[in-house]
Amino acid sequence: MTKLAFKRKFKLSLIATLLMMFASAFLFSPSIFASGIVEGANPQTGMICLAAAIAFAMGALAAGIAIGNVGAAAMGAISEKPELASQALIFIALAEGLVVFGFIIALMILGKV
Repeated sequence: MTKLAFKRKFKLSLIATLLMMFASAFLFSPSIFASGIVEGANPQTGMICLAAAIAFAMGALAAGIAIGNVGAAAMGAISEKPELASQALIFIALAEGLVVFGFIIALMILGKV
């Protein structure tokens, strides 16, 4: 895939994702706003949830980038030397740990609610 085709597909997927996010916000949020303010609710709950979402999203994106790079290099190494397969899987699992760290941080942030 050329660089130009990749940029087009990336922009298209980004636009589709943003449209789905806004559509779901308009679809599901009226029932939340219609319920009114709950007594004793923390007014900063939205910011806490946003911080948790950002923590998890950054961990997932970092893991995706790392696994993409490490996985490509690992498959190239395995094609030349098949005995490196176990070591390659260990490196891929280390990159996958970034998602776990992001998830744990998000849970810690949500524990503040």
